[in-house]
Amino acid sequence: MIKGVISDFGGVLTSPLIESFLAYQDESGIQFEDLGRAMARAAAKSGEHPLFELEKGHITEAEFLGAIEAELGGGVKLSSLRDTYFAHLKPNAPMIEYMRELRGRGLRMAILTNNVREWEPQWRAKLPDIDEIFELVVDSAFVGMRKPDPRIYELTVERLGGGVRAEECVFVDDNEPNVTAARELGMAAVHFRDSEQARAGMEEALKAAR
Repeated sequence: MIKGVISDFGGVLTSPLIESFLAYQDESGIQFEDLGRAMARAAAKSGEHPLFELEKGHITEAEFLGAIEAELGGGVKLSSLRDTYFAHLKPNAPMIEYMRELRGRGLRMAILTNNVREWEPQWRAKLPDIDEIFELVVDSAFVGMRKPDPRIYELTVERLGGGVRAEECVFVDDNEPNVTAARELGMAAVHFRDSEQARAGMEEALKAAR
């Protein structure tokens, strides 16, 4: 029987993340592909991907931006990235209300997010009733691990407590490798593509486990 629901934040409980990044591209004139290449060069130099290190809380936002700015060159500054990103990130009301419904059915509710330590006030503000719906938030930047590392899923289940096991959880995420990792741990996992499809997939998982 499914006892717990573990949801991603960005791209599931919000609008697609690519929309925010494309908005930054339009406003700044810095191409998304150029940012990707700059991160790849920084990763080659340090041996660690800067975005992953940022999301694990191993480097600060300022250090991350500085590394990418250095690779872009030409005096480029990325200081407006955070504000533009969040200005275009919108709550996904249908999924938020569905999560509220699941909480009302008595399911244990958790968010598992790859995120940035300095961004916590902004992303939580997108879901002001987060603590009414979710009893647990596991943020990669505060635990030093990120999806799809299996340890962060295991930590989430452990923190849910109450004897809940991985195979008694349904997981939803818009990133397929994260979904695959959850399945490998025994969770029922749904790859989010849109709200209607995700809800149907989650309901199917809930019914199958009865």
